Amino acid sequence: MKPIKLTTLFLLLIFTGLNVNAQQKPALSWKDVTAWRYIKSGYNTLSPDGQWMAYINGPVDGDQEVVVRKVNDTTTFRYPCGATASFIAFSNDAKFIAFKVSPKDAEVKAAKKTNKTLYDKLLVVNLAANTKTEFDHVKNFSFSGKLPNWIAISFSPLETASKEKDAAKGTDLLLCNASTKKSFNVGSVGEFAFNKAGDLLAYSVDANGKNGNGIYVRNMKTGITDGVDNDKALYKSINWNQEGTAFALLKSNKNDDYKTDVYSVIGVSKVKGDSLGTTFYSGLTDKSFPAGMGISGDRRPYWSDDLTTLLFGVSTIEKNDKAKKDSTKTTAKKDSTKTTAKAGSVADARKDSVNKKPAEIAAAKKDDIDKPDMIIWNWQDKRLQSAQTVQEMSDKTFSYLAEYQVTNNRFIQLADSNMRTVNVAPKQAYAIGTDNAKYELMSNLNGQSYADIYLINLKTGDKKLLFENFYLTGNPGFRMAPNGKLVSYYQDGTFYSINLETGEKYNLTGKIKSSFVDELDDHNVIKPATENFGWSADSKYALIKDNYDLWRISADGKSVVSLTDNWKARKTEITGIFNLYTDDKGTDLQKAQYFSVFNRTTKQAGIGRLDGAQIKILFLDNYAYGNLVKAKNNAVFAYSKENYEQSPEVFVTAAADLSAAKQVTKNTPDQAKYAWSSGVKLFNYVSANGDTLQAALYLPANYVPGKAYPTITYIYERLTDGLNGYTMPGYPGTGFNKALYTSNGYAVLMPDIKYKINDPGMSAVACVVPAVQAAIATGIVDAKRVAIHGHSWGGYQTAFLITQTNIFKAAAAGAPLTDMISMYSLIYWNAGITNQAIFEASQGRLTSGYWDNIEAFERNSPIYHIKNVQTPLLLLHNDKDGAVDFTQGIEYYNGLRRLNKPVVMITYKGENHGIAKLPNRKDYAVRMLEYFDYMLKDKPAPTWWSKGVNHIDMDKYLEARAFEEN
Repeated sequence: MKPIKLTTLFLLLIFTGLNVNAQQKPALSWKDVTAWRYIKSGYNTLSPDGQWMAYINGPVDGDQEVVVRKVNDTTTFRYPCGATASFIAFSNDAKFIAFKVSPKDAEVKAAKKTNKTLYDKLLVVNLAANTKTEFDHVKNFSFSGKLPNWIAISFSPLETASKEKDAAKGTDLLLCNASTKKSFNVGSVGEFAFNKAGDLLAYSVDANGKNGNGIYVRNMKTGITDGVDNDKALYKSINWNQEGTAFALLKSNKNDDYKTDVYSVIGVSKVKGDSLGTTFYSGLTDKSFPAGMGISGDRRPYWSDDLTTLLFGVSTIEKNDKAKKDSTKTTAKKDSTKTTAKAGSVADARKDSVNKKPAEIAAAKKDDIDKPDMIIWNWQDKRLQSAQTVQEMSDKTFSYLAEYQVTNNRFIQLADSNMRTVNVAPKQAYAIGTDNAKYELMSNLNGQSYADIYLINLKTGDKKLLFENFYLTGNPGFRMAPNGKLVSYYQDGTFYSINLETGEKYNLTGKIKSSFVDELDDHNVIKPATENFGWSADSKYALIKDNYDLWRISADGKSVVSLTDNWKARKTEITGIFNLYTDDKGTDLQKAQYFSVFNRTTKQAGIGRLDGAQIKILFLDNYAYGNLVKAKNNAVFAYSKENYEQSPEVFVTAAADLSAAKQVTKNTPDQAKYAWSSGVKLFNYVSANGDTLQAALYLPANYVPGKAYPTITYIYERLTDGLNGYTMPGYPGTGFNKALYTSNGYAVLMPDIKYKINDPGMSAVACVVPAVQAAIATGIVDAKRVAIHGHSWGGYQTAFLITQTNIFKAAAAGAPLTDMISMYSLIYWNAGITNQAIFEASQGRLTSGYWDNIEAFERNSPIYHIKNVQTPLLLLHNDKDGAVDFTQGIEYYNGLRRLNKPVVMITYKGENHGIAKLPNRKDYAVRMLEYFDYMLKDKPAPTWWSKGVNHIDMDKYLEARAFEEN
């Protein structure tokens, strides 16, 4: 080997981030992962004044803690919060913080064995003094909006409380002034909600025997409580309007005429006036109300902005047929007098059964009827029976949007069984309805979605057809302007707007010399759209992106301004907008707006700021940025920053350009103890189809230039956009963790894959094999020690690749599709839908059924090329996989076994597409590493691979293995 020049070595070390003076550190083991501490949540939890931040920190498995620190100094408080991460809330004046404390991990595990009920606590902390107040048996809590100090605490029901369905659900509600410590207890509260200002609290009472049940409003400043309504009824779904001046809710009563409770809508307005304005509507006596329908209890009602209309859901309601029951009883009584046979005689019982009239039979108890347990699948079903089964509960609770115009006492049903989806525009003057009834069956068959689109006038209820046979697949849909009068939409490669008042349509992107068809979307979709970022807050402009540049376009399409000044030339794009002003409707261009920025070539990321006519990139570098927030009441900003080596850390600054940001977190404190990846190399390569693509090659820990390393090729689709994302050590449901493998001396290759329609498997071969060859050419990858792994779609490609190439020494495929023909007509059980739609319009990338496309299906099915496999395979397929049918794994395993090919299949009983249970996730992660260590590092073969384990010995084997690992 030729000696490396010092200059070359120096540049390489800079590029990879390798520290030549670093001492060898131990590799991260799976045992270490269990105790690995990191920030679980709360990256963007700033106090309203921006002076404090809080987050949840803790190990992968075990008890967590809430960390609260001042952003301008090192003041830090830590509070244990149990095994489950908590929701964190600051009071509006930032003097207090509150969060729930769950039971400890050990308590949870012990309670599972004894079925003991455990309860959460609430901790309220005075930040200035770091004094704590604790409350037991807490269900939920809420600070009082903008009004400081008050906190409402709802308690869990006592263990002695009745568990009956109709038992009262109300519990104590404590209203506590965190500053004065004064508190007021309200008993039997079912629900509660503060308005935005926090000066009013609406709550319902649900007491034993329904005594005192009602809805009440308490003035938090005066302490005066007004009763809105009292009845032996249940009240729920309290929903304040944005201004906090009115609210709506539901009331349910028992009614002998119906089998279920009957709901009414209550609208409460003028809550800040001398007297409450209250509207009640049930529809039962309204002749315009649809027969067989009632107010739905499963949709929250709400007021229109002008408080003239209540919007709610209606659903079917079943009546009790008393007359039929009474007539049945009468008939049965008369007929019984004619019966002379002795009771108890079998013969007479048969005779009595034969002589029974239809009315008597109908009166028999349903529990006594011996019915078949069956499903009838009809070819005309718009939805598969399996889909109807999965969606049964949502079907039962589905409601159709309706409205009640308070001022003129008018009811209008807006949605119906054909037009199930109705989206109401702001200001509640218009709505857009989607009717896919004519297209639903075919859409469920081939995945290509169409619908008829209607404009609905909410004042009159009139419906006007806007578009017939409108193509929805790959379409961002209709974006409504804040004024409620304009809507933008996409059709056949072009964005348009429509004025809902006049019906005028405008071409928004016609003047722009650019494509608005997503150039990276390679699914079987007709002209998939680029991104639509909606409207400006004043409704004057639409914000729409082509493949790179963001455009500000006037509502009539006449004025077009690029906010990014030809970023296409630099392959840089806007990938999102940060919603810093939560009260704004639309993007307020009078305020500084912040965007996420990304360069497709270098994979650098950053943040841009729009404060005028152009977006200025504040920074763009080899990091990934996210979670940008602004303090609610102050100009303080926080964002997270990470790369392949640095875990996400939070930075805070008061500068509008985000300069001089200060790091306020210390994430993953144990990382410094272990060997870590030495860097990442991004390189270009050319696929066998002639496309220039990219791949990311993550270097192993303690990388030495010139030395080749065992390598895991991890595949899915396009992966290099995540180049600078940090991989948190953990136990993923797919078994593979990049950070652990690089720590243990593996390089990890992650190539991009570009697909050709009707060749998903062959496309993977055309992209992955050249990527591996290019990685080998760098000298980093040991050509004789390369493995491949993927899960789900990546599992399919892995299973296919080893039928087409012997470049891999080992493979691990998780939940793979293996027979495209049989898989095509099987069911995606998690949703109950057919795979046909997924194959033809989504990931499968095939254009029709196999009967018209047999060569493509066979060409891309691993099972039809199984005889070519020479690569040992570790196969994972769980028996309750609801995405890729278990038979796919069984079919591939048995085929390989029949051919005497080295294969082991692992099945975790009861697990779905990914592994959910922690013991199973741990087990699979350890086994996968054992397998690759054996195949690529010449370590001893694990027994489960070399010999297997007999079923009769499995319990003892697992017990012994668990003992060794612990």
